[in-house]
Amino acid sequence: MLKGLTAVVTGSTSGIGLGIATALAAEGADIMLNGFGDPAVIESLRAGLATEFGVQVVYNGADLSTAAGCEALVEDAEERLGKVDILVNNAGIQHVARVENFPVERWDAVISINLSSAFHTMRKALPGMQKRGFGRIINIASAHGLVASAEKSAYVAAKHGLVGLTKVVALENAESPITCNAICPGWVLTPLVRAQIEARARTEGKSVAQAERELLIEKQPSARFTTVEQLGAVAVFLSSPGAANITGASLPVDGGWVAR
Repeated sequence: MLKGLTAVVTGSTSGIGLGIATALAAEGADIMLNGFGDPAVIESLRAGLATEFGVQVVYNGADLSTAAGCEALVEDAEERLGKVDILVNNAGIQHVARVENFPVERWDAVISINLSSAFHTMRKALPGMQKRGFGRIINIASAHGLVASAEKSAYVAAKHGLVGLTKVVALENAESPITCNAICPGWVLTPLVRAQIEARARTEGKSVAQAERELLIEKQPSARFTTVEQLGAVAVFLSSPGAANITGASLPVDGGWVAR
């Protein structure tokens, strides 16, 4: 379905980003991976995707906390893959604290990675998309881009901002074959969330299974985690011809979280 297209997926060496990169590669897209981790593990991931799906897979570890890093990532993708057809802004970090206790440096870091990096990659990739007359931009926001939770001020602000930025880019390119949409996951069982569950279990003296159930049911009526495979399937659809007239949308994949 996506053969001949190229995709840049930020934060794609693990978790949601890796799941999306895998789904796009499975449909024939060439992939630029980005993220942090052990170099040997990343090389194994890169080579494995290339071999399994018969596509070109390259890696760039650009630091997306800076405009220069974002620009370098897109430039490298254009040079090594020839173009950027699909841009998935997935990179994100989290910090939890009440506003009055929130460290300023953590606020700045969350905003730069979760929001500003998407602005910088989009402004760099859009001219090429406009010149070629095709583009798919997919911003991985969150249920927290649509509703709030206490002690997550920077994350909620960044994700709400990303939803708004998605709408602006969609409107600015509405008459062209370039779409810009946001996917808004609820709870996804990534390594980061697993660590949160284990910490909650230790703090409250509960089993991991009980802590997991309580975490889910507080927010996600389905009481089931969204999977990275499901998010990958949504990204594939948004990249497909069938989604050519879907733009500016924020699609919850959250088991009913924002329906309450």
